[in-house]
Amino acid sequence: MARQARVVVVVPTLNEAENLPELIPRVLRSLPSAHLLIVDDGSEDGTADVARKLLGQAPFHRVLVRSGPRGLGRSYAQAFQVALDSGYETVVQMDADLSHDPAALPSLIAELANADLVIGSRYCRGGGVEGWAPHRLWLSRFANLYARTITGMGIADITAGYRAWRASALRLLDLPTVASSGYSIQVELAVRAYCAGLRIREVPIVFTDRRRGQSKMNFRVLLESIAMPWRLRKYARQILREARWHQS
Repeated sequence: MARQARVVVVVPTLNEAENLPELIPRVLRSLPSAHLLIVDDGSEDGTADVARKLLGQAPFHRVLVRSGPRGLGRSYAQAFQVALDSGYETVVQMDADLSHDPAALPSLIAELANADLVIGSRYCRGGGVEGWAPHRLWLSRFANLYARTITGMGIADITAGYRAWRASALRLLDLPTVASSGYSIQVELAVRAYCAGLRIREVPIVFTDRRRGQSKMNFRVLLESIAMPWRLRKYARQILREARWHQS
């Protein structure tokens, strides 16, 4: 993946063929100079082929079809490493199901002038959610409270998946050792960023429920999301304790 732009937008996919024809043009309209890295996790609906057709022959866009163990966490860890190895300076992550509005991309990236990680937040002042039933919104808020309380992180939307990173910040997170295979990757990377002393900012976004396709949440992913904050709590305490020891 040749380095011809500062920004790469990483989009993990699993059976999102219906959404890419709308998503990809909107991303490129919002960030015309950005490169796209679609990382497909074994879709059975032709998602990778749809992505290749939409992106054309441009060598700076890439469709990465993963093999081996599946999961959102593994997809992001591999895609981020590819982005870093390709020399990008800014790495953006977003969902493929149009729940993250591509129009917000420029504002997320602009905030990196004063941060190392910018989180598009549903739950900071000005953020919101559209299209969710009350019980689903309650579960999401509870998941955030649960992860924040256990890990001690003061991030309003620690489970958010719409983020912009300085590549220099991602390099500090030791991606090959990421433990999360599923959605808990969002919490794990936020905790690692905090423990690394990175500057984290939240900007409000409006999250819109998907109109097409199905959520990839399952029981195994749910169990990992429950257990991972406890592992990260131990990790965070150890890192912060070592940092205080070095400063003393």
